[in-house]
Amino acid sequence: MPDKWVDWNKTTRSKDYRGSSSFATFMIIGPTCFFLGILFAMLPYDYPLLWTKEPISAAYLDELETHLKFVHQSPALIPRVLSIAVGVGFLGFFIKLFRASESNMLFDGASLVLYLIGVGVYVANIVKGLRLVSAGAWPDASTVLPRPGKDPLTGGEVILGRQDSLQVMAASNTILALVLVGVLVLQAGQWYAERKDNEEFEKLARLDQAADASAAAAAAATATAGASSPTADKTKKKQ
Repeated sequence: MPDKWVDWNKTTRSKDYRGSSSFATFMIIGPTCFFLGILFAMLPYDYPLLWTKEPISAAYLDELETHLKFVHQSPALIPRVLSIAVGVGFLGFFIKLFRASESNMLFDGASLVLYLIGVGVYVANIVKGLRLVSAGAWPDASTVLPRPGKDPLTGGEVILGRQDSLQVMAASNTILALVLVGVLVLQAGQWYAERKDNEEFEKLARLDQAADASAAAAAAATATAGASSPTADKTKKKQ
């Protein structure tokens, strides 16, 4: 890793170290928990699609489709707030990874990779699924719609039915939740590593203090013995 990206001399006890107690960490954890809250609110809708074997009624699919249309067609303020929250998370990562230490590259770098994967899942699957739901482009069965200028047999795009598309969206929500939980686990791992590092440093500091105290006591004892030996010699000579 080039030195311009990583400061190998920086440790968890350096003054400019941005660790788990820095404000940038809260800029990462805050949006992550915010998105997990949104996904938890979607869990009652996703649960019947993924985690039960009972047949799914058309009325339930209609209710879910209505809910998703309402979400996608919400005022422009809602997606802007989501975009700002995503940007705050990225800003926190960039702050922590600027002149990063080895600990930052390990924990925050891996967290950034997971965060990027989550953004990719959101853009590629969830946003696309919301657009399909809002457009209501549901065929009766899975069909292949040819792209312009391409062979329908090889260059087509598969358009799933309503239930299959909603299940793909529910699975994407689950994947996104797992990815965001991974970000929190890595940030917690950084805190734990810093705690252990501080404990080891304090242990070594106590051992050094004990060694210095023992050395000082030995030196004092030696000095006392040296100071008392001439007096003892004079006493023997008088006798």
